[in-house]
Amino acid sequence: MLFLYLDAAVCRHLTLVGPAHPWTGAKFSSAWGTRVILDTTVVQPDLVAEIRADTSIDRGGVYRQPIRYVRLRLDASVEDVPRLGGGPAAVAG
Repeated sequence: MLFLYLDAAVCRHLTLVGPAHPWTGAKFSSAWGTRVILDTTVVQPDLVAEIRADTSIDRGGVYRQPIRYVRLRLDASVEDVPRLGGGPAAVAG
């Protein structure tokens, strides 16, 4: 799950999900242990975004830096992206 603050240029490419989606009505918090509920909108997972991520993990197993959005990749489809956990062969392309 990736939470982003997106501009209007990206938002016009998003498609809202219908009320039958399993996450409709779900509540999300900003961090473990916080009671602050995020204002979220569930969209179809049919776009590819380029991100920047630091893979440093602290002793508690938590990533040290947040993921940064770089740009929307309209030249790629979700089928072009290897699934998380697909192994080294999937990442190598």
